[in-house]
Amino acid sequence: MQTTGTLANVVRLIPPRGVSLGEAQRRVRMVDAGAAADFDHYYYTDEGSACSGPSCEAISLVGWSESASEQCGPVPTIGLIDTGINRDHEALKGQSIEVLSGLELRGNPSQQDHGTAIAAILVGRSGSSTPGLLPGARLLAVDAFYRDGGTADRTDVITLVRALETLAERNVRVVNMSLSGSSNEVLKRAIASAQAKGMVIVAAAGNNGAGAEPSYPAAYPGVIAVTAVDKKLAIYSRATQGEFIDLAAPGVDLWTASADGGGSVRSGTSYAVPFISAAAAILNASTGTLNATDLQATLESSTLDLGAPGRDKTYGYGLLQAANLCSPSQGETPVAHSATDPNSELP
Repeated sequence: MQTTGTLANVVRLIPPRGVSLGEAQRRVRMVDAGAAADFDHYYYTDEGSACSGPSCEAISLVGWSESASEQCGPVPTIGLIDTGINRDHEALKGQSIEVLSGLELRGNPSQQDHGTAIAAILVGRSGSSTPGLLPGARLLAVDAFYRDGGTADRTDVITLVRALETLAERNVRVVNMSLSGSSNEVLKRAIASAQAKGMVIVAAAGNNGAGAEPSYPAAYPGVIAVTAVDKKLAIYSRATQGEFIDLAAPGVDLWTASADGGGSVRSGTSYAVPFISAAAAILNASTGTLNATDLQATLESSTLDLGAPGRDKTYGYGLLQAANLCSPSQGETPVAHSATDPNSELP
């Protein structure tokens, strides 16, 4: 298998019998010293444990208004690399969602729960039980995950590169990657190539805990790394922390869509990523002149500082504050809001 070469010429090689992976890697580098030779690491969605029962509250802490896309100008387009999506879910049916195909996946089809939840947070239909941040936005989604003999959805380096190439070929500017895994030189170069073409990549910080190694692609230069907070602005207990963290968004006990057609409460840094992706998308659509660096700087300056003053390893620059990204009209109601009644229940 190999990529198209739009972002990087990546080929999956299988070592001959009796040749170790390390030796095969050394031989590739001897043939071409400039080539990046690395293992085909796996990457997983960043879904953590969630609470159960009606006491969990659906929240939004970023001051988001339902008509944000209309206030900010043209309807934005968002790229999504995730699992499959149930487009027949009542929150997604009739929405502008195109699933881009053509990837040669290595196992059984992915489950649709994670992708459906992320898609609903981004573009869920207004008036549904799980309305999205930008219901009028266009979503170009790539199902890059599969199940290969196990119970967890996973993807790999070459599949991720091909997914990025697919979106780059459609001139997608903002890409939501609610996933994480190991550092990989091949993926790093492909992402750098995508960024050089103007792509803004927003990725999950990971759910491996405060003392874990950095998660990728979030920790690559220029990628916007997103962590999750709860309704009390406390960090998600399983969130990976480190110097690479850029921004925080709600990602604990969020009510969102399930692939079975209903809804459920979910937690994880995965679910915080769409808040930042949506903000990046409307900024890109409204200005059209900001480069990726300036766009990220604008987001980082639109925050509520949490934790230690200034940027820190836990919250990055702080919690996104979207109210001033555009000029909202008065009297608008947020898509979701923190409940003031401690006995309130989920929809």
